[in-house]
Amino acid sequence: MEKIRIAVIDDHDLFREGIILVLNQIEGFEVVFDSPDGRLFVEALAGTGVDVALMDIEMPALGGALTTQRALEVKPGLRVIALTMFSDTGHYTQMIQAGVKGFILKKANKYELEQAILAVHRGGNYFSQEIMQQLAFRYNARANGEEELSTREMEIVVLICEGLTSQEISERLHISAKTVETHRSNIFLKAGVRNVAGLIAWAVRNQHYSIS
Repeated sequence: MEKIRIAVIDDHDLFREGIILVLNQIEGFEVVFDSPDGRLFVEALAGTGVDVALMDIEMPALGGALTTQRALEVKPGLRVIALTMFSDTGHYTQMIQAGVKGFILKKANKYELEQAILAVHRGGNYFSQEIMQQLAFRYNARANGEEELSTREMEIVVLICEGLTSQEISERLHISAKTVETHRSNIFLKAGVRNVAGLIAWAVRNQHYSIS
């Protein structure tokens, strides 16, 4: 089985070196690139063969959102997970719009880090449960504690529940796959779920989708 090739981009040297050590201990993972600078990562990306990038949000020179955006222009198939602290919450929407597929706290343990990388590498999303809990207050616009989804988001919820992939949804709604992925990440945040199974349960519970 081919190893998942990982890049770590974080300007804190001790943290970056520590996470590399942990990742290289996990079977099936291999860190093939690391950098304290997003700009250097973008410049080197084409020759690295990276599958998943762990991306710091706050970095000098080139921040996580812009680094992610530029990296995806070089390699659209790259999966990016944001490495975050609770204080970074104001940047979450910006990171999602840039193309990030997941968020994981810098204090996460080895098991959660492994699960996050596996989830996004398989084409899914991953949001740390602690992050979901901390963001809950931001999605309190309705009496039941959920922010109302837009009409487009509701369309996508139904299609996800019906088992369509992001590419299939893109073709059905005549929008780009990247736009679908952005909607998908926003939906997960608003619904407070971490995966498709959780979204289906949420949609059924709130009468947004019925299983016949």
